[in-house]
Amino acid sequence: MIRKTIKNFTQNPKNDILSGLTVALALVPEAVAFAFVAGVDPLVGLYGAFMMGIVTSLFGGRPGMISGATGAMAVVMVHLIQKGNEVGVGLDTPVDNLGLQWLFITLLLVGGIQIVAGLFRLGKFVRLIPHSVMLGFVNGLAIVIFLSQLGMFQKTVDGERSWLMGYELLIMIGLVLLTMGIMFGLPKITKKIPAALTAIIVVAAIVIYGNIDVSTVGSFIREGGGEGLQGSMPTFQDQIFGLFHTMNGHWDLIFSTAFVLAAIGLIESLMTLSLIDEMTDTRGSGNRECVAQGGANILNGLFGGMGGCAMIGQSIINVNSGGRGRLSGAVAAIALLCFVLFGAPLIEQIPIAALVGVMFMVVIGTFAWSSFRIINKIPKSDAIVLIAVSAITVWQDLAIAVIAGVIMSALTFAWKNATMIRARKRIKDDGTKVYEIWGPLFFGSTTNFMGKFDVKNDPDEVEIDFIESKVSDHSGVEALRGIVDKYQSANKKITLIHLSPDCKRLLLKSNPGLDAVIQDSIDDPRYYVVSDMLDNEV
Repeated sequence: MIRKTIKNFTQNPKNDILSGLTVALALVPEAVAFAFVAGVDPLVGLYGAFMMGIVTSLFGGRPGMISGATGAMAVVMVHLIQKGNEVGVGLDTPVDNLGLQWLFITLLLVGGIQIVAGLFRLGKFVRLIPHSVMLGFVNGLAIVIFLSQLGMFQKTVDGERSWLMGYELLIMIGLVLLTMGIMFGLPKITKKIPAALTAIIVVAAIVIYGNIDVSTVGSFIREGGGEGLQGSMPTFQDQIFGLFHTMNGHWDLIFSTAFVLAAIGLIESLMTLSLIDEMTDTRGSGNRECVAQGGANILNGLFGGMGGCAMIGQSIINVNSGGRGRLSGAVAAIALLCFVLFGAPLIEQIPIAALVGVMFMVVIGTFAWSSFRIINKIPKSDAIVLIAVSAITVWQDLAIAVIAGVIMSALTFAWKNATMIRARKRIKDDGTKVYEIWGPLFFGSTTNFMGKFDVKNDPDEVEIDFIESKVSDHSGVEALRGIVDKYQSANKKITLIHLSPDCKRLLLKSNPGLDAVIQDSIDDPRYYVVSDMLDNEV
C-alpha cells in the first residue's frame, strides 16, 4: 500500500517537477481569461486555480490530471454574478460585488453536491459513454481550444478589440510558429528537457532581450481590466456579508446554478479522467475524483476562489510533458501561487505568443485525426453521433455535447435492439405450436413482440420458449402478462418456458395466477431484470 502511494505521488520526480512548471506557466493566462469571462477579478481566478489544483492533485482520482478555473463553468457563473451585482446596486445601502459573494456561497453547494455524487459512487457512469462520443468530445474540444486562442491575435485600441495587422501580426505568427517548432523538434533530439517549458523560456528570452513589443501576460491582464498579478484574496467577512444579503429570496437562483455547475464540473472532470486513462493506459477512480472536486470547490467558496474542475488542455500538456504522478499537479498549483506572490513581474513578461504556441500543439495532439480515416468505416449512426458531439461542443458546451451524445447513442442502441426480436415457429407432434423467441424483450421491442403472435388462428395449446431471449425490464414483463391474458381470453392453453427466476418472480408478484402457465426447467437462464434490481437496491 505504501509503495503504491509513493508510486502514485511520483514515478519520475524530475519529469513531474518540470512538467508541473510548464503547466503553471500555461495556467496563468487561462485562469485570467476565464476570470474575465465570469466577470470577476483575475486574482479570484488565479487563487481558484491554485486551490482546485492542490486539492485534486493530492486527493483526486487521477494522478497527473490538472484542475483549475475553466471556461465551461465560467459561462454559467457570469449570470449569477451579474444578477447578484444588480441586486447589490438596488439595496437601500448599495453593496459592491454582491454577485461575487453569491458565487462563493454557490461554490459551497457545488462542492457538497459533488461530494455526495462521489459517496454514492456515481462516477462509474462515465464508463457508459460510447467511443463515438469520446471521439466527438476530443475533436470538439480541440476546436474550442483553437478558437479560444484566436482572441489572442487581437489587441485593445480605445476600448475596442481589433485584429492584429501588418508587422504586429507577422511577429505574433512568427513567435507562435517558433514555439511550435521547438516543441515539435526538441523531442526528436532529446526527451530529457521538457519541450513546452524550453519553448516558453526561449521565446520569452528573445522578446525580452530583443526588446520586441508584443502582447504579454501582464498587458493581457491590464487590457482585460485587471491591475496585474498583485492583490489580496477576499475575506471571511465577505462571505458572511454576501450570505446576509442573499437571504432575501434569491436562493432559487443559487441552488439552480449550483446544480448546473456541479453537473458541468463532474462531467468535464470524469471525461478528462477517462481521456487521460486512455492516453496513459492506466485507470483512475471516478468516485474519488468527484469527492476531491467537491472538496476543492468548498475550499474555494470558503477562501474566495473562482472554483472550477478538471482542465483537459492543461492535463494533456502535463501528460505529454512527462507528468504522471501527483507531484506534477502539486508542483503546478504551488508554482502558480508562487508566481502570483513572488514572481509576478517575471511572469507578466512572458509573451502571449509562446503560450498560444503551446496551446496550438495541444490542439494538434488532442484532435483525433484517425476519425477522418474511420468515418466511412464505422456505422452511420456512430458517425452522426461523432460529428454531432463535435459540433455541439463548439456551439454550446462540452457537458451539453456529452449528454446529447449519450442520449443519441442510447436511442440508437434501443432502436436497433427493438428491431432484433424474432420468433421462430414450429409445430410439435402433439399439435402444440411453439414460438421460439430470439432477441431482447424490453420497452423498445414490446410492440414487435406482441405482433409475432396469431392468437385467433393458433391451436388450442401454445408454448413460448425464451431460451434465446432476455426479458430486460418491467415493460418486457408486462408484455408477457399481456400475451398470456390474450391467449387465456381466447380459452387457449399457454405455457412459458425457459424464463429466468428473476422474471418469474416479477410475473408472479403481481399475477399469482400465472404460476400455472410457467414451466420450470433445469436449464432456465440466469440474469436480472432491471426493475427487480432497482427494487433490491431501494
